[in-house]
Amino acid sequence: MSFTGKTQKECRNWIRETTKQVDAGIQLDAAKIKLEDFLNDWLISAQASLRPKSWYQYKFIVRSYIIPDLGKIRLVDLRPHHIQRLYDRKVKDGLGYRTIQLIHSVLHRALNHALKLGLLSRNPDDATTPPKPIPKEMKVLDEDHVQQLISAAQASNDRYLAIYQLAISTGMRQGELLGLKWTDVDWGRNTLQVERQLTRIPHVGYEFTPPKTKAGVRKIALGTEMLRMLREHQQRQQNEMISQGIRWSEDMLMFSTPKGDPIHLRALFREFKNLIKYAELPNIRFHDLRHTAASLMLNHGVPVLIVSRRLGHSKPSVTLDVYGHLIPSMQGQAAEVMDTYIAPIPFKQLHQTAPELHQH
Repeated sequence: MSFTGKTQKECRNWIRETTKQVDAGIQLDAAKIKLEDFLNDWLISAQASLRPKSWYQYKFIVRSYIIPDLGKIRLVDLRPHHIQRLYDRKVKDGLGYRTIQLIHSVLHRALNHALKLGLLSRNPDDATTPPKPIPKEMKVLDEDHVQQLISAAQASNDRYLAIYQLAISTGMRQGELLGLKWTDVDWGRNTLQVERQLTRIPHVGYEFTPPKTKAGVRKIALGTEMLRMLREHQQRQQNEMISQGIRWSEDMLMFSTPKGDPIHLRALFREFKNLIKYAELPNIRFHDLRHTAASLMLNHGVPVLIVSRRLGHSKPSVTLDVYGHLIPSMQGQAAEVMDTYIAPIPFKQLHQTAPELHQH
């Protein structure tokens, strides 16, 4: 390896930098690698360990945001200020905080891989400060609004009525709802088994994938009213398919198109938005039905552990972090309960009511 500098200072700086790289155990050939080449290689190697949707998301982030700004920089020359400028520029451009956080997450993971391979002596992203997202106010429907929503869906003969009902009853994620099959219902035990979700993979289409977390694979108890509504929906679906000349079976999707195909999320969201307008309700997303379910359960005193299990959270602390602010203050009730224990009782009365002690 040789280097020709225009000045003695350039030569001294090159020698100093090369010595640092050798002392740090960095492979000298790696010094020629540009960030864009490394990231493209990393995407190939990471594909086996990522879910298809996540991999396509990583690929989009790398090629749309990271490579255009930083790709020509040599991997070993990448410094915290390069990355920080990227984050700051994206904030100034008005890019969403969630997307910027994803840029940070993807780049940090890739550079950690370079560190593991001995291509870097440190991760320059460790010294950056990505912008923190501004928390959005959670939107939920109250009890009256829920009744208004269901009544409007029924009055308008909305074909997605049963999805709205089950979403509010269980708090399931939208992908989990669309991945349900009739075989997942245990009519005798009044339960619903969640073991898959319908996921849209960019450039591929829709696929069944495991739930978001291990806790996402779960059994949810259903009320008799919800079961009755599912029976009605099942009958409507059977009639719809018969009219299309399609043979119905219990292995079919619980929620589908008239031909039995998966429902596209965009179609569901569009119909839900129309329903919200028709019902004259606050503007919420379909996903907010999950928040609504959690809010209603917590406000009616359902234990956090049970709410967490129904939602498919990995642990109750996740439920508290997300929905803790929705739990009504019970400080007054707690104070009254404890008052009953500390209120003084005449000692004579206490002695008379106390159990006798017998010596043996």
